[in-house]
Amino acid sequence: MKRFLWPLGIFILLVGFLAVGLTLKPREVPSPLVGKPAPAFDLPVLHQPDKRFVPGEMRGKVWLLNVWASWCVSCREEHPVLVELAKRGVMPILGLNYKDKGDEATAWLKRFGDPYQLSVVDADGRIGIDYGVYGVPETYLIDAEGVIRFKQIGPLTMAIVEQKVLPLAKALQK
Repeated sequence: MKRFLWPLGIFILLVGFLAVGLTLKPREVPSPLVGKPAPAFDLPVLHQPDKRFVPGEMRGKVWLLNVWASWCVSCREEHPVLVELAKRGVMPILGLNYKDKGDEATAWLKRFGDPYQLSVVDADGRIGIDYGVYGVPETYLIDAEGVIRFKQIGPLTMAIVEQKVLPLAKALQK
């Protein structure tokens, strides 16, 4: 009889781990970058390839960095939310065009609207790696000192914007 207790105990333990794992939310993966300075970069601007942008230019402003691509299905889902947020003018939204072709990215923004103050081109994905991008879209709220205060993995929704992004942004702007 005792020889059946060990396998039963191990089975119950594994079921317990599985049950806990099923309650976790994969979109809420804690980022080690939250609370730390945003990684620096120097990238060309999508619409003006001869012009470059560095995040230090945003010093003193609370802003969003949205990682997107024209080939990304979830980015298409998220895009109307960004367009609406841009219309409100609460904070600048900058795009990080991730592993995309410039002409396709430009055509995509022309077709669906351009919510970005500017988009920079991360053609090889190096900056995405520095930011810990799991996949597009991802969005970072960066404070006036250049510190990442919030990271959204996956598409932003109006609920996330209203419940998390805007309250935090307003608090950081004070």
